[in-house]
Amino acid sequence: MTISKTGQPNIVFILADDQGPWALGCAGNPEIHTPNLDRLAAEGTRFSSFFCTSPVCSPARASLLTGRIPSQHGVHDWIRGGNVGERPIEYLQGLTAYTELLADAGYVLGLSGKWHLGDSRTPQKGFTHWYVHQQGGGPYYDAPMIRDGELIQEPGYLTDVITDDALSFIDAQQGGEPFYLGVHYTAPHSPWIDSHPQQYVDLYADCAFDSCPQEPRHPWTIPTAPWDEDQRGNLQGYFAAVTAMDTQIGRILDKLEQKGIREQTLICFLSDNGFNCGQHGIWGKGNGTFPFNMYDTSVKVPAIFRLPGRIPAGRVCDEMVSGYDWMPTLLELLGLDHPEAGELPGSSFLPLLLGEDGTGREDIVIYDEYGPVRMIRTKEWKYVHRYAYGPHELYHLAEDPDERRNLIDAPEAEDQRAALKERLDYWFTRYADPSRDGTREAVTGFGQLELAGHAGRGRKAYEAPPSPSPSRLE
Repeated sequence: MTISKTGQPNIVFILADDQGPWALGCAGNPEIHTPNLDRLAAEGTRFSSFFCTSPVCSPARASLLTGRIPSQHGVHDWIRGGNVGERPIEYLQGLTAYTELLADAGYVLGLSGKWHLGDSRTPQKGFTHWYVHQQGGGPYYDAPMIRDGELIQEPGYLTDVITDDALSFIDAQQGGEPFYLGVHYTAPHSPWIDSHPQQYVDLYADCAFDSCPQEPRHPWTIPTAPWDEDQRGNLQGYFAAVTAMDTQIGRILDKLEQKGIREQTLICFLSDNGFNCGQHGIWGKGNGTFPFNMYDTSVKVPAIFRLPGRIPAGRVCDEMVSGYDWMPTLLELLGLDHPEAGELPGSSFLPLLLGEDGTGREDIVIYDEYGPVRMIRTKEWKYVHRYAYGPHELYHLAEDPDERRNLIDAPEAEDQRAALKERLDYWFTRYADPSRDGTREAVTGFGQLELAGHAGRGRKAYEAPPSPSPSRLE
């Protein structure tokens, strides 16, 4: 295979599901086995402060695709209804995704794995190859998938099967047009016990799991959190899911080398949101508690980028970037315009990605939201505001990086709190669409539905916590 005739790089975008920023060997965790992701980081640049836009899957994924925050695209919780069935709903209808701009520019687009943004049977957003999960998660064997528009049950281990499909897509490309391949794993999302190949589980038989301290249960812990289950078994399963995925990522890296396109392919590895395996007394991410939390372990994600000859090798960048910055960064790298760029909150971090000095992002501020919960984070401070009644949080990260001391009522921090609140309000007033504003939505963390209503999208509704609570599929 030769380089595409357009001269544009191929793109392989690998997206994990619920991988904590701490769950990488190259991020300093000596207990987890991730040799291929470590190899990718050694050959590219790892970002240590990459933030999701919302600490739950569907909103975060929608923001990566569209460059819009949840209060612009309207996806505020994981998608519970409208994936398959008689009333499928295209949640991003009318919103431009960067993949559509790539398709317009001549890219051939393939998606293998998790979609979870509605109407799963229908290829969307420029994709022509479409092998996706019917819902958003579930069993790793006999998983509900969609191939050629048909609902099927995949008998194999899902992480392997997703990779098999991705490799077939790469093999089908002949080098005439550049390709974009999304490889969206469901790993390491639950379930964890009795769900992964034993060879990977056995790797952690004697692991102390010091990287996942089982802190006292957070007082806001949700009823579906697995605190009453086999914690060691859950940890073994979570780590096994990451390592099994890492093995399959190695197959993708090897395939690119075998095809002779390593030098012409941009590889991006991200997770949709962070995750806690006992940190802060939480099992889960933003909706591992109610009210939702915005701890760094929930809102930070692992992020690695490789493009030989352009992205520096073996580099770690500590500057803060967000999922809403990804779209403008990629488009700038490819030299593509976005007619709606002025409406978007993100800014390109391409100079950082290319290792340039004086990028102008040194004083960047990060914003996050999950329904009525919003966060503003600088390098030194974090403020979390919960509409309409609180409780609110304020952390001085420079002195308290683990977010242990809430200074919201500290008189000496009042000026800082007021300044951050004012800045938070101004930013969301600038970018939020009043008709999709998350502070006006009754988001529970148990899923988003769309009911018959307006604009072809429906009226938003949110699933109340059932009793007894089922496992979440987000």
